[in-house]
Amino acid sequence: MTPSLDDATRILSTLVAFDTVSHKSNRALIDWVADHLDGHGVAVATLPSADGRKANIVASIAPGRLEPRGGIMLSGHTDVVPVDGQDWQTDPFRLTPKDGRLYGRGACDMKGYIACVLAMVPALRDAPLTRPIHLAFSYDEETGCFGAREIVSHIAASELRPAMAFVGEPTSMRVVNAHKGSCGMRTKVTGHACHSSRPDQGVNAIYGAMEVIDTLRAQAQALAEAPDSVGLFEPPHTTLNVGLIQGGSARNTVAGDCTLTWDIRATREGMVGQVRDALAAAVDDRILPAMRARQAAADIATETLFEIPPLLPQPNSAAEALARSLAGGEAVSAAFGSEAGLFQRAGIPTVLCGPGDIAQAHAPDEWVAEDQLAACLSFLEKLVAHECAA
Repeated sequence: MTPSLDDATRILSTLVAFDTVSHKSNRALIDWVADHLDGHGVAVATLPSADGRKANIVASIAPGRLEPRGGIMLSGHTDVVPVDGQDWQTDPFRLTPKDGRLYGRGACDMKGYIACVLAMVPALRDAPLTRPIHLAFSYDEETGCFGAREIVSHIAASELRPAMAFVGEPTSMRVVNAHKGSCGMRTKVTGHACHSSRPDQGVNAIYGAMEVIDTLRAQAQALAEAPDSVGLFEPPHTTLNVGLIQGGSARNTVAGDCTLTWDIRATREGMVGQVRDALAAAVDDRILPAMRARQAAADIATETLFEIPPLLPQPNSAAEALARSLAGGEAVSAAFGSEAGLFQRAGIPTVLCGPGDIAQAHAPDEWVAEDQLAACLSFLEKLVAHECAA
């Protein structure tokens, strides 16, 4: 049974109707997907989060004699970003077709891909595959790729060991073999509050935070002056960004606390540690001693909220070779991050290739073009044919 665009669109309509914004549960969607797969005779493993509010799904399609080990993993995330504060012209949780586009939150990023994969399930089940196809759908990709870590652990424990993985992030069906890592950081500065008429009796945490920011800005400038990935990433160096500052309590009070939330977009493994170590050295050698000279309880503490490794080109990667043979064209890099680096770090050659343009992701009136879904279905049909002939 060859799936049609109508099949994928019907499934996408169902997926979009589930409000799976990252701070909410995705269990209703996961239960629906599990029922869909079970209805086609596909065994499913549901991997709940620690609190049970969310879950991943891992399933293997290995007809007849096939062992579940090896094969190809098709991966996507089920969570979406919020719609709060965005001016939508359509209901974000109702798929709306118009002029060859399908509007809805997640239609592009990345429920459109998941819908295409699910539409292919009957064809995969009935095909004389020579190796298994695995499906992996995660939670909380948008907030730090937390669900994918559980998938990696499950794969290691179950010894599935996919030979490669395709992650269906919106790449306009181009093969992406590289993206920077992403690391979320939080630095808490503790000073000593007092009346603003006597700042000499306090320690201003905002001023301490300014010293931290100045240190990060100097690091960012040094990294920009010594690019290490020319021709691969744009910009061709690791970047730092302070995105949020929260501190103080009143205009006329010396701030007793200040928190910075910032990120690192790393070009390679080891860069995150380099940035953290440089900041720690500046804090220990210069910033904190000056604060503690006035108040012994002053403190600066930095924590890592999440770390997503970069996806780096792998010479002679079987995943890239197969994806390029199916999609055509040369492999490119992407500016955004994904779960792919976690799979690659676990020893699974991985590339991105999925329908839709990242420019439409996260935006109001998010959409995916119908012809992109058609191209994805064609890619998957070629994959099935390849896996039957291999």
